[in-house]
Amino acid sequence: MSLDLEALRAAVAREGRVARVVVAEAKGSAPREAGAAMLVWPGGQEGTIGGGALEWQATARARALLDRAAQVAGARVDRQALGPDLQQCCGGAVTLVTEVFDADALDRLAPAAGLVARRVAGGAEAGTSDGGMSDGAEMPLAVRRRLRAARGEGARGATALIEGWLVEPLAAPARQVWIWGAGHVGRALVAVLAPLPELSLTWIDTAAERFPAAVPPGVETVVAADPAALVPFAPPRAEHFVLTYSHALDLALCHALLGRGFARCGLIGSATKRARFRRRLAELGHAPEAIARIDCPIGDPALGKHPQAIAISVAAALLAAGRRSAGAREGAA
Repeated sequence: MSLDLEALRAAVAREGRVARVVVAEAKGSAPREAGAAMLVWPGGQEGTIGGGALEWQATARARALLDRAAQVAGARVDRQALGPDLQQCCGGAVTLVTEVFDADALDRLAPAAGLVARRVAGGAEAGTSDGGMSDGAEMPLAVRRRLRAARGEGARGATALIEGWLVEPLAAPARQVWIWGAGHVGRALVAVLAPLPELSLTWIDTAAERFPAAVPPGVETVVAADPAALVPFAPPRAEHFVLTYSHALDLALCHALLGRGFARCGLIGSATKRARFRRRLAELGHAPEAIARIDCPIGDPALGKHPQAIAISVAAALLAAGRRSAGAREGAA
């Protein structure tokens, strides 16, 4: 998990002031990993740090911090043993950092080499404390080493609290996911994928009325009488799911996507449809190895054909592929 500056900026622009709660450390069994975060404002919140009682208390503390009329920016550090403090069965311990952001506080964040480091507490042994985001304190050697490693080796690492300084990697550029078709499976897939971090969804169909009345926040909908004409505008490394109401349209999209290039492409259908499409795409001039990159059917057939079952299994495969790619990048670095 990482610091999503774009989401934070959007929330501050919308609400004026927001509190951000991040899991800075997680030891033993804990609901979420270091880097999990949520944004809180007086009338709502987004994201989650998990844990039920843990999140409920953290939200209350965040709103109390927001209520301090004289304090427009600041930080609070809370270390909690989940069993003794909250009667949770996890048995681990977490350290939460809560910061209040407005436009000025955002301006004081200074990303460097894909990391953001700032002082949030007086020292590593503090229990519960308030601290400034920038009070002139000298950056610890361990933090400076972390920044040098990021600059020289591209090793950003995970979120960490180091001698009272919070160090977070910036969110990677969003993975572009294009979903072609707003039928039952398309709707189920968008509903599952939309809340996930680091995904940017573009949803295409042939008519506005084919989309639901309520589209999840952050999803870009596009109406196109000829969806295949939009393929040249897709990022070359986008991930696509072809789920339209028409086999002819599905074929036109697959043909155009093979010409454009993609990171991943899934086509809804059966083994029979897969065989037919492979033959037709070969007739259109595509090489067998290129055609084989189109996954058909999508999802795990063992889970059944219910739209939500397909969506869940597709989302799981998408997340697993992302983890593998991230692991490969870290290994190369």
